[in-house]
Amino acid sequence: MKRALLVLAALAATFPLAAAAQTASPNAGRDLAAACAICHGTDGRSQGGAPGLAGQPKDTLAKQMRDFRDGRKPGTLMPQLAKGYTDAQIDAVSAFFAVQKK
Repeated sequence: MKRALLVLAALAATFPLAAAAQTASPNAGRDLAAACAICHGTDGRSQGGAPGLAGQPKDTLAKQMRDFRDGRKPGTLMPQLAKGYTDAQIDAVSAFFAVQKK
């Protein structure tokens, strides 16, 4: 189980780097959110374990992600994963989750 989580985390950590060029795309938020589905559920609708992101305020999501990235908020996987995101990517994925229905 622990090995599986590490593999999933490694895969998810590479996704933001591969998606860096997609930030200007109208689908950038949706594309970036695909990596979040592993823990937070499809379109941010968690089935338990990790918090649901769907329908949360964009500014709240963006602040939390930046806090993880910049070391202001502790966590298990999120601080490492968030380091791969630019401000534009964080804004895009936050906007995507904010408009999803819970």
